[in-house]
Amino acid sequence: MRLTIQLKLQPTPEQADALQRTLERANEACNAMSLTAWETKTFRQFAVHKLVYQDTREAFGLAAQMVVRCIAKVADAYKLDRKVQRTFRPHGAMAYDDRILSFHRGKQEVSIWTLDGRQAIPFLCGDRQRPLLASQRGETDLALVNGAWYLFAGCEVEIPDPGDVEGVMGIDLGVTNIAVDSDGETHSGKAIKNVRYRHRSLRRKLQRKRTHGARRRLRKLVGQEYRFATWVNHNLSKRIVAKAEGTKRAIALEDLTHIRTRITARRSQRATLHSWAFAQLQAFIVYKAAMCGVPVHRVDPRNTSRTCPMCGCIDKANRKTQASFVCTSCGFAGPADVIAAVNIGRRAPVSAPCYPAADSSVVQGKAQEL
Repeated sequence: MRLTIQLKLQPTPEQADALQRTLERANEACNAMSLTAWETKTFRQFAVHKLVYQDTREAFGLAAQMVVRCIAKVADAYKLDRKVQRTFRPHGAMAYDDRILSFHRGKQEVSIWTLDGRQAIPFLCGDRQRPLLASQRGETDLALVNGAWYLFAGCEVEIPDPGDVEGVMGIDLGVTNIAVDSDGETHSGKAIKNVRYRHRSLRRKLQRKRTHGARRRLRKLVGQEYRFATWVNHNLSKRIVAKAEGTKRAIALEDLTHIRTRITARRSQRATLHSWAFAQLQAFIVYKAAMCGVPVHRVDPRNTSRTCPMCGCIDKANRKTQASFVCTSCGFAGPADVIAAVNIGRRAPVSAPCYPAADSSVVQGKAQEL
């Protein structure tokens, strides 16, 4: 499994200037290559390389391997869409490989190529990220984020074989309750809901002001809300996986692919629905479970909250309210989310367990874990 760890660079002012000029020059070269590729309708990486390599080296003064990385960036961009000419921001992230970047874990610094030559720059990383650097493989992205320099390094992590399990723990995801398991343990979404409501109200006020200060504050709000949701999802997924591992159970999750297009919501609920980071939470659960050898199943979510676990009756009327379930056939009653989690767990044995793909990438960023 491939994990991406985030490292914060601590360059001197001179090194920061060299990094910025290098990033700008590389993206300028990418735009020139993209124009040539667009005009000649040449999009495959090998063909683009033959077309632009020599001219780019002479015109932009980049190292040979940096030109190769620029060509790869342009070719990858055209893989996404060949209907429009691709352009690149001056400070867009650039991928480095082992020929132009190397880590010195003992000194906790990185040697990176710039227009001013190789620069040895210290970096910061968390205790969980540091040992992962030993398994760093492939490309590392250099990115300028809000005035700070970061490296996003890809690491190959061994996945243990899944252990024997004695049952399945179903997990029902939602907005009111972020997650509810089949044991009845509930993780409320009230904290995230309050933060998002407060930020939404503040955004409206700032957008009406239309001042430079208001725009700066708006940019900060976006980052704060995202970091808070990521922090919650990291901690919640860690608790869920730890519980499943401790009780020797697999985990069953709903297959929520394309849920935003499959369901409708009232206008007042759309912002809440579309800011729900269920995909991130599921991704965190899957990769943390894989690292612990806990199997994860994805099941069909249809009617999980309308099916009676006692008699099997499926009826929309069984779901009396958002929180309560009362079977119209046998009278069985209980919390709707818990019953949904029980049904999800029961569907798991017919589904093959899922694991992160070998080339999948999960970012381990600044979000702290309890």
